[in-house]
Amino acid sequence: MSKRHSGNEERRALRRVCVYCGSARGDDPRFASAAEALGRALAERSIELVYGGGRVGLMGVVADATLAAGGRAHGVIPQRLHDLEVAHTGLSELYVVESMHARKVVMAQLSDAFIALPGGWGTLEELFEVTTWNQLGIHDKPVGVLNVAGYYDALLEFLAHAKARGFIRPRFAGLLRFASSIETLLATLERAPPADPR
Repeated sequence: MSKRHSGNEERRALRRVCVYCGSARGDDPRFASAAEALGRALAERSIELVYGGGRVGLMGVVADATLAAGGRAHGVIPQRLHDLEVAHTGLSELYVVESMHARKVVMAQLSDAFIALPGGWGTLEELFEVTTWNQLGIHDKPVGVLNVAGYYDALLEFLAHAKARGFIRPRFAGLLRFASSIETLLATLERAPPADPR
């Protein structure tokens, strides 16, 4: 695990962050505003973006904002979606892979941490899988959720419910880190302790 020291505090070096988000913009302009702000914040911190490689929805917004602010954006897209002409053609690097499974593996390998913006089935599936990998010790990379305009409030409630019913062990309940502020979320990911898969 790569870390850097700041005073007496140990921090992870976040060189690349994977962002999961929707291929739609949703019904609230604050979702796109948050995607734009996150892309800009990553570039300003010299953190490279890794994402699903699309040009539409929040995916396109976060990539465009990263690039416009002078940052680097790496997209990973399955051949099928590439052939449907939904790939972003202006990225720093675009990886075209054979399947959705391969896409997730490559995104995880490229990244030091993961952030979910608002999204639907695909975003939730990617978010839960990478968190499960963390729980199982497959990787030791922190996972965060940017809770824009309360979008993930219901998910927070459900996770508390799952913990109360005995399906999420207490020591794993904090694997998903929620914040409504980009600055707070990035700082939380930098300071995240390693998961204990025992």
